[in-house]
Amino acid sequence: MTLMLGVVLAGPAGAAAAAENPRPNVIFIMADDQGSADAGCYGSTDIQTPAIDALAASGVRFTQFYSAAPVCSPSRAGLLTGCYPWRVGMPGNGSAPPSEKDDDLATYTGKGLPVGGFTLPRMFQSAGYTTAHIGKWHLGIGAGTQPLQQGFDYSFGFLGGCIDNYSHYDYWDGANRQDLWENGQRVRLPGQFFPDLIVQKAEAFMATHKTQPFFMYFAINVPHYPYQGDPKWLDYYKAKGVAYPRDLYAAWVSTLDDRVARLMKYLDDTGLRTNTIVVYQADNGYSTEVRAHGGGGSSAPYRGAKFSIFEGGTRLPAIISWPGHLAAGQVRGQLAHACDWLPTLAEICGIPVTTTNKLDGLSLAKVIQSAAAASPHDVLCWRFENQWAVRQGPWKLMHDPKTYSEPSKVTLVDGQWFLANIPDDPGEQTNLAASHPDLVERLKKIYESASVEQPR
Repeated sequence: MTLMLGVVLAGPAGAAAAAENPRPNVIFIMADDQGSADAGCYGSTDIQTPAIDALAASGVRFTQFYSAAPVCSPSRAGLLTGCYPWRVGMPGNGSAPPSEKDDDLATYTGKGLPVGGFTLPRMFQSAGYTTAHIGKWHLGIGAGTQPLQQGFDYSFGFLGGCIDNYSHYDYWDGANRQDLWENGQRVRLPGQFFPDLIVQKAEAFMATHKTQPFFMYFAINVPHYPYQGDPKWLDYYKAKGVAYPRDLYAAWVSTLDDRVARLMKYLDDTGLRTNTIVVYQADNGYSTEVRAHGGGGSSAPYRGAKFSIFEGGTRLPAIISWPGHLAAGQVRGQLAHACDWLPTLAEICGIPVTTTNKLDGLSLAKVIQSAAAASPHDVLCWRFENQWAVRQGPWKLMHDPKTYSEPSKVTLVDGQWFLANIPDDPGEQTNLAASHPDLVERLKKIYESASVEQPR
């Protein structure tokens, strides 16, 4: 399909800037395993996040924003393709990184994004942007699925799911898997703190391309485990008496916030901020895995965590900011979804979307402009392993949901179903499936129709 979309701007100042340079830069910051409530602007009273809060104050903050999945790879696949992740071959996490004996990525195999598929960076490339992936990938290591083969002109970071931030070895498969790459070549920078490295690489990329439009996917791997927060923040939360493991997690989130602050300072210092859209999103809920010390994050007031299709697994922080062009200090409660960023950024930047794919994302441009605008979505769906969910209006039907944050199993109707009215019960504590059997059947049919497999 081909959509010719226009630039969304606010007021005469925005119109004048657009006339001078109709193609703004775009930086997409993707946080990793950040809880729904783990930023000051999202209600946290014990974690310091001044940079994230300032970004929200300068733009539009969403309060009913959903990731494409409750786990890393499919969540990112939804963002970069505008499609439900199971439709682009990423229903679950991507492959582990290559071992030392598999150093040639040109011949490496493994599951990942479809080779040659339509992606957000390819869309920006088609409009003359220079594109960069910096940070975590986790979307494929096989030939055709790597960052440079998915629309990025430059890539620095790791290909698997997580690394030690000092040695850069894969955190799951041990010392035989060093996982740090630049433009498809293994690099070794032992002892250098990864969050600092990616800020340095981001600044270098922007310095090189500041006279031409650029798109940068800044996929910082924080606060995903291992919790390796800055010593100043570890000392701060210890002095505040924050209990374990919240103290370790909080220090890691504040470490993330400091790197966001550095990026924003660079934009301000170089004069790039006025012509740069910044989007911030978390990929899924906080982790309760053993490697994450069993938790530390917060989904309050929602139920669930990472891996869960309850709200706490997918309802997450999301912000868009472009001072002088988009509204500032605004909050939007409309239903929104990570797949929406592709058509939304296309419309804001005035880029045509040319693809044979049926996008599941819809533009949020009108919602960003006006709190009175309706959500573009009638139906949203999620799927992860045996769990799935469908949302229509106030109703959310879940099949075999798990919380990953509670010791006891969820009570389900017929051993399968949980129905919640989200506006009335955002914490999903009351299962209404038994009292609304007709609604359960209707939503099941909607899910079956909306989530049917389609070629991409």
